[in-house]
This record gives sequence, C-alpha cells and structure tokens, in this order.
Amino acid sequence: MSFRRGVVRQSKFRHVFAQAWKAEHCLDDVRVSRVTWDGPLCAANPKFIAVIIEAGGGGAFLVLPLTKTGRVDQNIPTVCGHAAPVLDVQWCPHDDHVIASASEDCTVKIWQIPDGGLITPMSEAIVTLEGHSKRVGILAWHPSALNILLTAGCDNVLCMWDVGTGELVYQLSDAHPDLIYSVSWNREGNVLCTTCKDKALRVIDPRRGTVLKVREKAHEGTRPMRAVFLADGKILTTGFSRMSERQLALWDTRDLSEPMVTQEMDTSNGVLLPFYDPDTNMVYLCGKGDCTIRYFEVTDESPYVHFLSLYSSKEPQRGAGFLSKRGVDVNKCEIARCGNFMALGHHHICHCAISPVFCIVPKLFALPKRFFVQVYFIKK
Repeated sequence: MSFRRGVVRQSKFRHVFAQAWKAEHCLDDVRVSRVTWDGPLCAANPKFIAVIIEAGGGGAFLVLPLTKTGRVDQNIPTVCGHAAPVLDVQWCPHDDHVIASASEDCTVKIWQIPDGGLITPMSEAIVTLEGHSKRVGILAWHPSALNILLTAGCDNVLCMWDVGTGELVYQLSDAHPDLIYSVSWNREGNVLCTTCKDKALRVIDPRRGTVLKVREKAHEGTRPMRAVFLADGKILTTGFSRMSERQLALWDTRDLSEPMVTQEMDTSNGVLLPFYDPDTNMVYLCGKGDCTIRYFEVTDESPYVHFLSLYSSKEPQRGAGFLSKRGVDVNKCEIARCGNFMALGHHHICHCAISPVFCIVPKLFALPKRFFVQVYFIKK
C-alpha cells in the first residue's frame, strides 16, 4: 500500500481552536466610547486592560487590573485629562505602568498608572506632547528603543517623540497627501509602513525622513486599509476591492509592483484590524461589526497566507487589543486571548460586557514557552 505525501500541510498551528471564558470571568457594564474612529478602543498588558469609554465634557479611559471581573461600577476612577474624546491608547512595551493616549484635542498624553490600578481619578499626565494641528488617532511605540513614540494625526503628519523629555525628535509632514489610516514598525524598528486615504502603501525610513517604496492603489476600494510588518520584512495589508469585497494581501518590500497573494474575504463593510504574532507567524483578523475572528498562518510556501480557523460569537465586535506573551498562562497552551465587548442594548450609551476568549494549541502539538501570546479583542 502506498500513501501520498504532502496532501496535508505540516503546521504546529493547524489545530488551534478558540474558546470563550465562563461568565464569572467577564467584565460587565463597560461604557465603551461611541466615537466614530476605526481604532481598537482598548489595549492590554500583563497587568492592566485599558478601555476608551464615553465621558461627558472631555475624553477618558478606564484602566482595570487584568484580574478584575464582574460588574464595573459607573463611579470607578478613570484617566480623564483630555479635553476631547480619546481615540487611541497604547501601553509602553518597556514599562507595564506607562500608557499613552491620543485625543481629538490634538494632544498626546503619557500616564503613569500606580500599582494595583487607579484609586482616584487621574487628570494630570506626566508628559503632554503638543505638535499636531488636528486630532491625533494613531499611536505606535518603538519596538526596541526606550521612550520613543510615533504619532499620526488628521493633519497628515507623522511625529516622533522622546517621551522621557517631551521633545519632538522628528516630523514628517510631506509624505502623505491625505488621512493616515495605520502605522506599523518593522521588528528592528528601523523602517515603518503606513496606509493612507489615497490608497497608497508606503515604506518609510524615519531616520532619513525618506519614503523608500510606494505602492499606489494597494487595495482598489475606498474604505480604510490597514498594514502590519511581518517578522521577515514582508507586509500584510487588509482593505477592500473595487466591488467592496474585503481583502487581505501579502507584499514583498523588495518589490511592491504586485502582491505575493491576495485573498477575497467577504462583502461586509467593517474595517479589518490585523494583529500579528511574530513568534508563531500568525495573523488574527478582527472586523468591526463582525461576529467572527479569523486567524491565519503566514509561511514561505505558496499560497503564503493559510487560513487556519475562526471563532464565532453571537454578538458583533467593536475592536481588539493584544496581550503580550509575558501575561500568558503557558500551562494551558494558549497562543492568543481575546476580550470581546458585547452591547447590552442601551440606547444612548453603549454599555458592554468584556468576555475573554482564548486560543489554544492542543497538547499533542504543544510548543516551547516562547511561542505563547495573548490577545484582547473587543465586541459590541
């Protein structure tokens, strides 16, 4: 008897599955912001989860210990120093107590969260960064350099800051003719990629202030695109086709003339937020308004981007946020954890529940500890 070889692709992650946590491990009654901005709305690290919430007379976000469960009291202390709604929050990769927030008030603020979380409302930031002329909606900490933060605003300007001194290190104001949709550092932190409303994908050297590569019309559709650098230097983008079908594409930065592969997804109009894990080479796609989270593995073998599976829920998602590997319970073989925000039906304010979901590699295919990561996803 003979057997055909190569019929089934070899992969440690082919059998990854997702599972929701029980109700007692969820957060209830979170007033998630209704701001019209296609951002993740939350960020998590091994100690805290930060959630942008609805606030009167300015902008605010919650900071809760990762161990917190149950109903969130409406009088709980918040970080409330912005004069307008908060659009993005990102934890510093080098300090679990430092978080940056970007707002419609044109400023970026850096906050120091005390051990155990907030006891009283926090309105005084340790640093305020002022350099944008319009609202700021994108934050990206440098992956390896301490205290370096990249910001992008609706003024089409990229700013690089030293948050230790509050100094504007560099400003790139002439590379983007329209609204910047996303920014992503490569793993070394010497190059970044951006997507823009003009449908172009750009690769930029921030030290020289030059655009190294440009791909016009990376996706033909008019809806927002997203891009993320992969560990091997390739770029994965999500966007829309001319017929408004959602797409993902993989690009080789040495030649952006044609994508290595393009995959059609569906005809939903929610923006796909890509989250990349460099150790497992997996990409998680969370679409706003979707009831599913898709995950793919990127390899060197054609067709390069391999669909693995999806997680389905009864309620649509509103955003997502990754939790770093330092916070993962490796004894359960987790490779991703998601916190889903689900709407509870209130008409004027979007009250939500946060229900964690975790992705697991079956023990038969268990991995070394360095492979494990956690993710926090948001649902309505």
